Amino acid sequence: MKILFASAEVAPFSKAGGLADVVGSLPKELEKDAQIVIFTPLHGCIDIEKYGIKQVPNYEKWLSFGNQPQKFTLYTTKLPGTNIDVYFIKNDWYFSCFKEVYPKYLDPRYEHERYISFSLAVMEYAKSMNFKPDIIHANDWHTAMIPMYLHSNYKFDEFFSKTKCVFEIHNLAYQGIWFEGVLDFANMRKDIVYNQWGCEHYNRVNWMKGAILYSDRVVTVSPTYSREILGSEYGENMDYTLRGITYKLRGILNGIDYTVFNPKTDKALVKNYDLSNFEQGKEENKKAVCEYFGLKYDPKRPLISLISRLVGQKGIDLIRDMQYELQNLEADFVFIGSGEKDYENLMIWLSNNTSNIRTYVGYDAKLANLVYAGSDFFLMPSKFEPCGLSQLIAMRYGTLPIVRATGGLEDTVVGYPLDNSTGFKFWAYNGWDMLNALKCALWVYTDKFVFNAMRKSAMEADFSWKRSAKEYMNMYKEICS
Repeated sequence: MKILFASAEVAPFSKAGGLADVVGSLPKELEKDAQIVIFTPLHGCIDIEKYGIKQVPNYEKWLSFGNQPQKFTLYTTKLPGTNIDVYFIKNDWYFSCFKEVYPKYLDPRYEHERYISFSLAVMEYAKSMNFKPDIIHANDWHTAMIPMYLHSNYKFDEFFSKTKCVFEIHNLAYQGIWFEGVLDFANMRKDIVYNQWGCEHYNRVNWMKGAILYSDRVVTVSPTYSREILGSEYGENMDYTLRGITYKLRGILNGIDYTVFNPKTDKALVKNYDLSNFEQGKEENKKAVCEYFGLKYDPKRPLISLISRLVGQKGIDLIRDMQYELQNLEADFVFIGSGEKDYENLMIWLSNNTSNIRTYVGYDAKLANLVYAGSDFFLMPSKFEPCGLSQLIAMRYGTLPIVRATGGLEDTVVGYPLDNSTGFKFWAYNGWDMLNALKCALWVYTDKFVFNAMRKSAMEADFSWKRSAKEYMNMYKEICS
């Protein structure tokens, strides 16, 4: 079986969120059962020398969009630790000129042009390489044009006649919505795709809607999220469309790469550890975190961390609502993240004016892993969460998550006081419920027997890709048979 993955970001080359981790990890588990290639843009932030990325000779290509030609070149390297080819599509006008995966303050029309051009280039390069995929696995709205191209421009192309398409929703909130004229730029057949059974949605082009309707399977990154999005609360105005395709909707839980997130071998830690010595190991890393952030180390005082994009989805509003209560808790807090400016300013203000809260605005992978290892608890009060990887990483490092029970957080965290509990849950989206969950965690912290038993359960929980990869492979075989 031949599988082509298309994604706006792929770890470790480029990363802005969990999408990169999924596309950088899942193919590793599928490699033994399929021939896989990955396509992604060559963003300006990608270190070509570090990853040994080389230009593919004789693969310069000119493609027209509207009446405007664009030049593309192809680069390649192997996904680390595998024999999987990763192909980087270079275009100086749309991707190589930026140092971020998703640059801020771009003109929305230009943002659509970027991923239209990438998606069409993926199709054309697959043909040029004679890689005839059985499955194209597209991810989020950035590659939602691919199933639409398959349904329209390539509908009668013999090369793709047997190709099936899987579309994965990592976050339904971002759908790719713009005006009808963008279809002219894409050179896509309006008479085929722009209608209520295609990408037309409230008199706008909605790329995600088109991908949902034209794909053979639609996947969400957790079973609970696949059910939540069928209702109006989490459906983002797409629930009516999704209720019509439940026969092809699947919820498959994400995993994490245990070779990357491993406290026994992680070089970012000051002391490595496993189940046999996690108490000592975590305390040494806790000391390092406290020293880095200027907090006084106290083994009797818990350390609570949050590592997140600072956006409304992640429940930062609840922290703002409870900021004065958090200052009076017998605990220290470390926040790492970047995002919306008002949330960044909130975090900076708390760090400057509160003795027990410290903030790092930005993202540093090594620092993040050290904080995962050195924290006692990990706060994740999301308003909604398709799956979430941070709570899985925290549990891998023996740090107990405190989460709002939604989406993948509901699927992955066993809440105290259930048997083999791995964290703490609250249900209503309000600050007082979050505060009560925090107080419950602080109470458990005083009982070292229960606390360490929960940490052991968290570290023993299996969220590697092996189980999920089997579900993906079964789905691929189902639609190809």
